[in-house]
Amino acid sequence: MTDSPWTRKDLLGIADLSAEEIEHVLDTAESFREVSDRPIKKVPTLRGRTVVNLFFEASTRTRSSFEIAEKRLSADSINFAAKSSGLLKGESLVDTALNLQAMAPDLIVIRHGHPGVPHMLARRVEAGVINAGDGAHEHPTQALLDALTIRQHKKRFEGLKVSIVGDIEHSRVVRSNVLLLGKLGAEVTVAGPRTLMPVDMESYGVRVVHSIEEAVRGADVVMMLRVQLERGARMAFPSTREYFRLFGLTRERLKAAKRDVIIMHPGPMNRGVEIASDVAEGRYSVILEQVANGVAIRMAVLYLLSGVHQEIG
Repeated sequence: MTDSPWTRKDLLGIADLSAEEIEHVLDTAESFREVSDRPIKKVPTLRGRTVVNLFFEASTRTRSSFEIAEKRLSADSINFAAKSSGLLKGESLVDTALNLQAMAPDLIVIRHGHPGVPHMLARRVEAGVINAGDGAHEHPTQALLDALTIRQHKKRFEGLKVSIVGDIEHSRVVRSNVLLLGKLGAEVTVAGPRTLMPVDMESYGVRVVHSIEEAVRGADVVMMLRVQLERGARMAFPSTREYFRLFGLTRERLKAAKRDVIIMHPGPMNRGVEIASDVAEGRYSVILEQVANGVAIRMAVLYLLSGVHQEIG
């Protein structure tokens, strides 16, 4: 870890990262995976460092994963409650950021409903900033944990056929994954209803189809996306039953994929809407492995952005 190519202060998106930087994060995460298997799941790596968790959107999986990663690295965590903050009293986000900076945190993890907020924050504070999801823009640590899971099973990315199916329009996960997989040489297909497909999706260098059968055919990896009803997706199709009939992943549809296909889902899942329960819990599913890898990836990102690897070097 001493010869690290990582020199960034922030992790704001996959778009800025090189293939070498991505591989380095994955390699670093692999070295942290064994911490979760220890009787005492803790290392002193970030002892004395302070991490602020700023979540302006509801989150269970991502927030819990970051908090567990911080605790396992022995960092001091502060969870900022947006609903009880000065923002409700008229304070601007910039003033909130400057007040936080005055407390001298080392890292800030932020999730916000508006695209670009983590980038604005990073320009205003000296602390390292980690984008934990900004609107429908990017979710870099999710793409990294997905990549780690794929690499563990497939050992490569070059020429791998990855299909992403579902609510493409409202997904920050798909944008980060498309960027990452493209940088590493995978062939990506995205599929979903026309009403949930951005008109410029092909500009990302992916194949766009509107049939789940076509997307699944010959795929090495199938990643299902949640239908984001809270972001307006409910207006794009007649009913969730109709959506499942046309785009739900079933065992029958899965037969067209490669024999060693893996099934992924960033969560939370809508069972019986985008994926059948027997598929989500079946032999090809690696969904719980994604959750476990999320902790390792976030440990790696916290470690790299803290600068500890440079001090060791």
